[in-house]
Amino acid sequence: MSNNFFQHTGIVAPLDVANIDTDAIIPKQFLHKISRLGFGKNLFHYWRYVDTLGNKLNSDFVLNKKEFQLSSILLTRENFGCGSSREHAVWALIDFGFRIIIAPSFADIFYKNSINNQLLPIQVSEKEVDEMFDLVTNNHGVMFKIDIKKLKIITENKIYPFEIDYIHHQCIINGIDDIQSTLKYETLIENYEQNDLYFYA
Repeated sequence: MSNNFFQHTGIVAPLDVANIDTDAIIPKQFLHKISRLGFGKNLFHYWRYVDTLGNKLNSDFVLNKKEFQLSSILLTRENFGCGSSREHAVWALIDFGFRIIIAPSFADIFYKNSINNQLLPIQVSEKEVDEMFDLVTNNHGVMFKIDIKKLKIITENKIYPFEIDYIHHQCIINGIDDIQSTLKYETLIENYEQNDLYFYA
């Protein structure tokens, strides 16, 4: 993902399941890679494939349907990303092609991992998610435009505002993580530390 991530338009894939944990997103047997790349093949492995080796696709699973194979926005239910804290879950979603996840709520660690890896988690109300599911499931290939700078989800018939912490928002639109965000104030921090040492000397 590049810098200046101000807006995104993409096909929305509806995954109507609550409490999806990180083991469902990327099972533990696929965590041996040392690179962040290559996890997309095993995203939702037990749901996408009917065999353990991942050679035969499950034609009923949403991401295997033709109209959703190029999706970059995932619409899902509450408590997405619960379970263990594996960052690989975020890497798998990104490697598959997702840029944005929309849900009523996220597990805290998953949310933070997403921000640090430039995967935007958007939290809106359950009522709004219900409305989005109705639109997406009844009209295949629906695209949403996400105005990240102005914090709006723009569908074909409605605009949904959303909120995000200011620091997290800056990290997303500038393509940086928490550490890089802190380093922007490196000079101020160093000056403060020097003054603090001088005061107590």
